[in-house]
Amino acid sequence: MNDGPSPFWRPDIHADRRHALLARGRIKAALRRWFETRDFIEVEAAILQRSPGNETHLHGFATVLIDDAGASHPYYLHTSPEFAAKKLLAAGERRIFDFARVFRNRERTALHHPEFTMLEWYRAGEDYETLMADSAALLAEAARAAGATLLQWRGVEADPFVEPERLTLQAAFARHAGIDLLATIGADGASDRSALAKAAIAAGIRLVEDDSWSDIFSRILSERIEPHLGQGRATILCEYPISEAALARPKPGDGRVAERFELYACGVELANAFGELTDPAEQRRRFEADMDEKARIYGERYPIDEDFLAALAQMPQASGIALGFDRLVMLCAGARRIEDVLWTPVAEPGRTLA
Repeated sequence: MNDGPSPFWRPDIHADRRHALLARGRIKAALRRWFETRDFIEVEAAILQRSPGNETHLHGFATVLIDDAGASHPYYLHTSPEFAAKKLLAAGERRIFDFARVFRNRERTALHHPEFTMLEWYRAGEDYETLMADSAALLAEAARAAGATLLQWRGVEADPFVEPERLTLQAAFARHAGIDLLATIGADGASDRSALAKAAIAAGIRLVEDDSWSDIFSRILSERIEPHLGQGRATILCEYPISEAALARPKPGDGRVAERFELYACGVELANAFGELTDPAEQRRRFEADMDEKARIYGERYPIDEDFLAALAQMPQASGIALGFDRLVMLCAGARRIEDVLWTPVAEPGRTLA
């Protein structure tokens, strides 16, 4: 007998979820109108790509494309429409958005699903701080469409109509962990593993011997920082260390940090934004370093999209952001988990579906 959750298609289960699913439709329509009234063009990135992305901890779904001669070629389902969107910027588009279906393997929790919707938008010739204003506006727009006065998740609330708090990583580490983060990063952006390890141990963070600087950074962030973010109002967490921003350009005047921010509400990460890197040589260097680390940890690496690097050489200065649309709907609807706001969740191997 299967001990998994009940199928989503059962009428009683569907009745419980339907209010959130209808809210999903209203939110999507409202956000689409918001973009269209600001001269954005909706695009549709191809899902099949030669590379799923080149970040260390992202895992793609692999498939095979068979050409008309019968030859097989490895392809992947994209983890983000980012590479395709930047090619469109190189082609001359200025403001674009995409409600993209994306795919990530090894991810299934209350906040993760192997197939989900990523809302991405890009502004050519505009800086990434403009995206901070966009993010605040879209939170309010989504809440109004859902008829919600507060965003909610696991007992934590955030007012979507209040201006988000803006907090740098340096300030967040000092406030919530008592760690001087930038003291562990050199002027050239090189990270000092021993310095961060020492500070983490002093703050009571448990480490293992082979933890890298990035591993330690991520553990401090998840254990000490993220639970405090987006309480009462949204938080914009900005100025990430340059080593933690693979596709972002350095902040002018301080090469230790990048033009990257993340948006949080109710302790949940909703969006990730960059002032986009447009140097193909530097981008290649970062991709290769990340793939070396991926090979070390997971024993696999993904190809680099040479077409993307060629497009990057002629892409204009731009800013871009990826927002987890399902998570936003979840918070607006007060849902317990991401599957509650998906019309047809992906079946779990060997189990019936919730």
